[in-house]
Amino acid sequence: MSRVILLNGSPHIHGCTAAALEEMIRVFDSEGVETELIQVGNKAIRGCIACGKCSETGKCVFDDLVNETAPKFEQADGLVVGSPVYYASPNGTILSFLDRLFYSTSFSKHMKVGAAVVSCRRGGNTASFDVLNKYFTISGMPVASSTYWNQVHGFSAEDVKKDLEGLQTMRNLARNMSFMIRAIDAAKKNGGCPRQEQDMFTSFPDGK
Repeated sequence: MSRVILLNGSPHIHGCTAAALEEMIRVFDSEGVETELIQVGNKAIRGCIACGKCSETGKCVFDDLVNETAPKFEQADGLVVGSPVYYASPNGTILSFLDRLFYSTSFSKHMKVGAAVVSCRRGGNTASFDVLNKYFTISGMPVASSTYWNQVHGFSAEDVKKDLEGLQTMRNLARNMSFMIRAIDAAKKNGGCPRQEQDMFTSFPDGK
């Protein structure tokens, strides 16, 4: 069975972001996709300190929810990252979590399907959406889209439930993501994944 991990970057377990993710989960259930919702936003997640220990041990030096989530991410076919908008950016906790999760894990994320979901009262949504998508696009992860940018609006979960277009966007996103996961799985069985080159690493230490 296909499996998707959903991260709630909001500190509110039953808030706006959760309402959007729950709408997706209902569709995933109907599509036969197994899900796990992981609450991130109310945890004490510190940022990466660039110590490099993960390259030696295969895991982050801070043994918290990041290391708990890593093996689940490795086994998953897709990842949904949900965040509220704070000052036109994702929640700092989810960013610290993603920095460490993506950097400390050496397993291939190639062809795992990614989707970003943001919730806001009014503005800052597309800027936040853009930040979250960059974790996928540097990792060879196809990005799932919908019939509008993946966002909901409201000041409370009750407001979000009145955002009928936003909820529709979440449902279509989950359907598209389910389809992509099935299509990629079929392609893997038929001919395998596209070859990835990893040899080149360009930097200019001498400033040239």
